[in-house]
Amino acid sequence: MLTNDVKIAYFSMEIGIDSEIPTYSGGLGILAGDTIRSAADLKVPMAAITLVHRKGYFFQRFDASGRQREEPAHWIIDDFMTDTGVRAKVLLEGREVCIRAWKYEVVGASGFVIPVYFLDTDLPENSSWDRTVTHFLYGGDSHYRLCQEVILGIGGVRILRTLGHNNLRRFHMNEGHASLLTLELLQERLNQEGRTEIGPDDMEAVRKQCVFTTHTPVPAGHDQFSLDLVNQVLGNRETCNISDPICHEGRLNMTFLALTFSHYINGVAKKHGEISRHMFTSYDVDSITNGVRPESWVSESFAKLFDLHIPGWRQDNFSLRYALSIPDEEIWLAHQRSKRLLIDYANREVNAGFDKDILTIGFARRAAPYKRADLVFEDVERLKKIAREGGKFQIVFAGKAHPQDQDGKGLIQRIFQIRNTLGDEIPIAYLPNYDMELGQLMTAGVDVWLNTPLPPMEASGTSGMKAALNGVPSLSVMDGWWIEGCIEGVTGWAIRTDGHTQQEPGDRQKDADSLYIKLEHAILPLYYANRSRFIEIMRHAIALNGSFFNTQRMVQQYVLKAYFP
Repeated sequence: MLTNDVKIAYFSMEIGIDSEIPTYSGGLGILAGDTIRSAADLKVPMAAITLVHRKGYFFQRFDASGRQREEPAHWIIDDFMTDTGVRAKVLLEGREVCIRAWKYEVVGASGFVIPVYFLDTDLPENSSWDRTVTHFLYGGDSHYRLCQEVILGIGGVRILRTLGHNNLRRFHMNEGHASLLTLELLQERLNQEGRTEIGPDDMEAVRKQCVFTTHTPVPAGHDQFSLDLVNQVLGNRETCNISDPICHEGRLNMTFLALTFSHYINGVAKKHGEISRHMFTSYDVDSITNGVRPESWVSESFAKLFDLHIPGWRQDNFSLRYALSIPDEEIWLAHQRSKRLLIDYANREVNAGFDKDILTIGFARRAAPYKRADLVFEDVERLKKIAREGGKFQIVFAGKAHPQDQDGKGLIQRIFQIRNTLGDEIPIAYLPNYDMELGQLMTAGVDVWLNTPLPPMEASGTSGMKAALNGVPSLSVMDGWWIEGCIEGVTGWAIRTDGHTQQEPGDRQKDADSLYIKLEHAILPLYYANRSRFIEIMRHAIALNGSFFNTQRMVQQYVLKAYFP
């Protein structure tokens, strides 16, 4: 294995690194895992920091009505990672809290290793409450969340220093959850020079070290804490006296803290970069569009196909452009093998009654209202008419609602109710416990990937990128990455093409109308009556979107723009 002289510290509240390590809730964590894997492939000198989340991000079950039940997602830490033996301490409300670092090694294609450190406070020397701080991902109240962010940001820097990573040049905050690390870097400067007063040079020195990626225009995605709570948890740290640049509207806003102390800031798609510049008008926000790691998400049948026709695609993701030369029948056969796996799974797990010869539409997202999983059911009678006259189709759903999101839970129940109403006319399945493994199965196994967020709320989205790698075209609202990836009738189809970016009254119906028109007049006729044309679109999804929307390209852009400009 090659030596990693770590120069970049990558901080993320969640990292999806293995399907059996449930330390992620969705896209942010999956992106972090893909980023780290591609960085290892490219030999980027990186180490990653996250929390261990001993209870995981819950195991999801449904009752007959679709009511979500959450259970702890138990996993055995030392089956997957090793205790480094390293400890660090932070103060929470004046108490010393000890932190342990577990290490998981991500090995790149050439043997280059990136260590991922999972921080854990479940130690006998801590109080019973402090031991739970690293148990639940996005759990508890504001107090619990702030304590977690102290462990991640401040504790993460201290763990890295204790491990001997003293030559770090960049600290990359993947969302604002880790932005307290900037205060720790300031404190380090003060301690080194025996000072208590912070000057402009100190702030600029920290700024040169930090990189910030913002992922969401949704207000709930930007953590904010009252100053009373901040003072209670952090105490009288010298660096808390710089309230003017780090507080926003009288609260500690973790996003503004990260913005203030970063020399490079980016959104995760071109459109999201524009939106972020409007949201944060005092800051220079660039954009680097997200990607996914092909080797992690391509199905076995397509991996074999690429090995045959595009040797070296794992090392050079851009070479997937040559998918344009793969014969129709081979693409279709590879897809049918992936589809069979999904159909068998859905029939076995939830008695879906799916047919492998019927057009299968997939939708899998976190079950949040703005993602509008139920938009396809806006006019159920019209949908049934399309199925009768245009051709049969079936729809498979998956996704977890946050335990405290009652609207998200209600959305799942609505889909269950509609499923029962539609019966055999339009078979519907909602698969429980959406995770990395099921995500790979679905994005490879459906025929069309559906995406219907409320514009402009989708910062990027990556599931459609995974689908594209497997020759699955998207039918999507023009938001996030799809604005860049959609070539109408070539890589997939757009829901509305009138350039709308802000929703107005009546737009939901317009979105649904456009969805129905594309399904009835474009997708179903191609699938059932012009298969070669449908396969041509599959081929272009791989060659145009799969070759570009990947983390190999994305990490290279971070290296050039943010890490070593």
